[in-house]
Amino acid sequence: MIRITRRAALGALPLLAAPALAQGRTIRALLGWPPGGSSDIVARTYAERMRAALGANILVENRPGAGGRIALEAMKGAPADGSLYIQTPASMLVIYPHLYRTLRYDPLADFTPVTTVCAFPFAFTVRADHPAKTLAEFIAWAKGRQQTDWASPSPGTMPHFLGVELARQTGIVLNHVPYRGGAPVMTDVLAGVITAGMNVLSEPVPFHAAGQMRILAISAPRRVPRLPDVPTFAELGFPALTRQEWFGVLLPAGAPATVVQPLHAALAAAARTPEVQEVLTRLEFAPEIMEPTAFAERIRSEREGWGPIVAASGFRPEE
Repeated sequence: MIRITRRAALGALPLLAAPALAQGRTIRALLGWPPGGSSDIVARTYAERMRAALGANILVENRPGAGGRIALEAMKGAPADGSLYIQTPASMLVIYPHLYRTLRYDPLADFTPVTTVCAFPFAFTVRADHPAKTLAEFIAWAKGRQQTDWASPSPGTMPHFLGVELARQTGIVLNHVPYRGGAPVMTDVLAGVITAGMNVLSEPVPFHAAGQMRILAISAPRRVPRLPDVPTFAELGFPALTRQEWFGVLLPAGAPATVVQPLHAALAAAARTPEVQEVLTRLEFAPEIMEPTAFAERIRSEREGWGPIVAASGFRPEE
């Protein structure tokens, strides 16, 4: 089921025959991550379904580096004529402003929000033979130790700070071990090198199903159909850990409605196609379309919400 927020009837507007989105031109979709990952898969899946609607060739351009910042910096000051948009995870817009002293973009002033395209939760996992079978048992187990190692796919991102918040709310001492990607976290949790991990939900699901790993809780607002027996953090008494990453689409600052509306409509139409829904379901992602003003407000409010959490963590990157 596609979640479409208030006033998202904008997605049903006719594709305006705007000069900015003239038939037959090439539109570049910028991505701050390498090919093959979930962000790349989502961007290319949407692009394929949008080509006919926009009457344009959409070229996904991977420009990885600096945790997604290089791509966002490249967007700053670009022409707002519809020839370029970016798909980016939430963390780059709502967490990074609290981390980097020299962030070279402003999440709202330098971009025009169009919509989110999907959302996905995180999972807190241990190996299947860990003595804790529930989150409560894990907390009790961890309180009996000086500290417990746990891993996230990258420092300074949403799963990192979810683990920090879990430790803060429970009083357990969790020693964060940052990795470079979710796959190595899974490998080391399975091997017993690291005790626990906080990963994108899609990554531990196969291991959980195979009985090799145990998902103790997820950060989704409600249980997911594929894992009916896995509780949410909120159910277990930690509503502050109800957090989902999302991928959002933005245009350069100053994009007019004649550019924003056709792109929004094409994304909304693509989200309804069986092809997009099948890919997102396989990734344990949910299609999600917001109208532009609601999306801008979401960026603003989530950025404010993450400030105290980041400050309390004491984490600062080297830059």
